[in-house]
Amino acid sequence: MYKNLSTVAIGVSGRQSEIIELALSFGFKGIDLDLDDFHQQVKTHGLPHARRLLDSARLKAGTFRLPLVWDESDQSFQDGVRKLPELIQLALDVGAKRAVTTLAPANDIRPYHENFEFHRRRLTEIGGLLAPAGIRLGIEFIATPALRKNQAYQFIHTFDAVVMLVNMIRATNVGVVVDPWQIYAAGSHLDDVRKLTADRIVAAYLSDAPAEVEPATLTESDRLLPGESGKIDSAAVLTMLAEIGFDGPISPSAHRDRLAGKRREQIVKLAGERVDQAWKAAGLTPAGKLLPVKK
Repeated sequence: MYKNLSTVAIGVSGRQSEIIELALSFGFKGIDLDLDDFHQQVKTHGLPHARRLLDSARLKAGTFRLPLVWDESDQSFQDGVRKLPELIQLALDVGAKRAVTTLAPANDIRPYHENFEFHRRRLTEIGGLLAPAGIRLGIEFIATPALRKNQAYQFIHTFDAVVMLVNMIRATNVGVVVDPWQIYAAGSHLDDVRKLTADRIVAAYLSDAPAEVEPATLTESDRLLPGESGKIDSAAVLTMLAEIGFDGPISPSAHRDRLAGKRREQIVKLAGERVDQAWKAAGLTPAGKLLPVKK
């Protein structure tokens, strides 16, 4: 496992050179890739120029957002599929092999069982498109109720349901993104992550939740940096992931409202420190392995 900087997860932004400098300054070993921005850089300046900073920094590629609208009409899906090979190659050009996408927790079109089968088929197809390039796809879910309001049909918003979906997808390169905050908000138990093998975990976040807010009433703005309240035991999460054998990116995540008033450098520094604290409490090596038990 390695400490990964996802600027989206902590609500900061900047030029590629600035993000790389922040990652290096505060001990991050990887960064997420903005594939759309990288694509534009390649078109404007060419591939060698676009990737030179990443190469010199020697940072790992964390995740990138799947560049495909896949949960709408067949026509929009096929239009996106035709553009996908070029974007997959761009990701490979910088060593990015972990894509992520998010399930909509409700809709006005398909009832639950019909929607489940629709997702199973589409994600199986996408997994098949990504597999030859060695790219894995991580599925995120949303537990908070806000996005399910005023929708005709509820859909997946618990960790167990995501795991069930993934287990029914024939493409074995499709897995989950472990987000303890969403698991907590869904009223699930973090030990449910042990139902997964390492090859089914694509990425993970670390966050905390306010002690005074019940899980069922959480909103996205209640996402705190790890170690803020202790409601979510980030050290236990890291230990569990290490025991499973997960070797991917660990990204701190918090809602930008909870970080208001702080400069970008302060946010990244604090986020990095909180992950380091959890790392140390979990007793992990710098490479994210469990320290050998002394006899």
